[in-house]
Amino acid sequence: MVTQVTAEVTYLEAVRAALEDELTDDPRVVLLGEDIGVLGGAFRATAGLLDRFGERRVIDTPLAETAIVGAAIGMAVRGMRPIAELQFADFISCAYDQLVTMAAKTHYRFGIAIPMVVRAPSGGGLGAGPFHSQNPEGVFAHVPGLKVVCPGTVQDAYDLLRASVADPNPVLFFEHKALYRSLRAPLVRGRRRWEFGRARVVRPGRSLTLVTYGGMLPRCLAVAERLAGAGADVEVVDLRSLVPLDMESVIASVQRTGRCVVVHEDTLSSGIGAEVAARLSADAFFHLDAPVLRVAAPDAPAPCALPLEAAYVPSPERIEAAVSRCLAM
Repeated sequence: MVTQVTAEVTYLEAVRAALEDELTDDPRVVLLGEDIGVLGGAFRATAGLLDRFGERRVIDTPLAETAIVGAAIGMAVRGMRPIAELQFADFISCAYDQLVTMAAKTHYRFGIAIPMVVRAPSGGGLGAGPFHSQNPEGVFAHVPGLKVVCPGTVQDAYDLLRASVADPNPVLFFEHKALYRSLRAPLVRGRRRWEFGRARVVRPGRSLTLVTYGGMLPRCLAVAERLAGAGADVEVVDLRSLVPLDMESVIASVQRTGRCVVVHEDTLSSGIGAEVAARLSADAFFHLDAPVLRVAAPDAPAPCALPLEAAYVPSPERIEAAVSRCLAM
C-alpha cells in the first residue's frame, strides 16, 4: 500500500484502517471474534470488513473467549496471522490459561513463533461498571512471552496495531474505549517501518516528568498545558507499550527534570507505575530531587454511577494535585 495522509479520523477509525490495510496487504491475516462480521463488532471497529473480505477472513465466533484465543493460537502455529477481538478487555480473564500457559510459553517450549494479536477494548469513563471498565494490562505485563501495547493517539492506534501484527510474538493490544470517538487527528497510512517498544516524549519540559499511556495521555497533556500557565514546565512521556518497557527514555527524561509522576488508569497496587518507580529508584536515584509519585485508580472495582466513576478514574484534578505536590517537595 502506498503511504498516504488521510483527513482527520477518530481513534476507532484508525484501528479499522489498520485492520483493513493488514487484510489487504497480507493474505495470512484473519480476524475472529464475537459479532465482528455482520454487526461489525461491539464498537463497530470491523464494520464493512466482512463485505469486502468475506467470511473466511472475517470470522464470527461463538460467545467463548477461550475458544477465540485458542483458535487464534492454532492459526498462528499453522502460519497464519490472526487478530482476535474481545468485546471487552474484562473478558480476557476467560482466556487467561490460553494466553499465559499456551501463547506465552509455546516459543520457549517448541521454538514455534506465535504471531497473533488480541484486541481488547479497555478502560472506564462510560459508566459501564465493574465488568466492562477494567484495565488488566498490568496483569499481563507480568507474564514473560507476551507483549502489551496501549496506544494513546490516533496515529499510534494505527501504527502500533500494524507493528503488533508484524511481530512474531503474541501481542495484547489494549484500546481505550473512551478514546474511540473522542480523539480525532489526521492519519498517515501505509506500509513502512513502525516503532515498537519505544516511548515518546509528547511534550518536552524541564520541571517534572509525567509518565503515562493509553487513555490517560490526553488528560496528562491537558494538565501539563494548564500548569504551563502557572510556570510549571512539565514533560509528558507516553510509554506506548508496557512490554517492551522503554525505561531508557523515562530515565533520560528524569535526568533532565529531576522529578516524576506516573499516571495510569489501572489500579494502584502492582500497576505499571510501581514498576516504573522501582526502576527509577534503582537506576536514576541520584537524579531524583523528590520521590516518584503515582496517580491511579483505587484498589476497588469500578463503580457504575458516573459521579462515582469520575472519582475512581484518575481525574485532571488528581493528576494536577500530584504534580503540584511533587514540585513542592
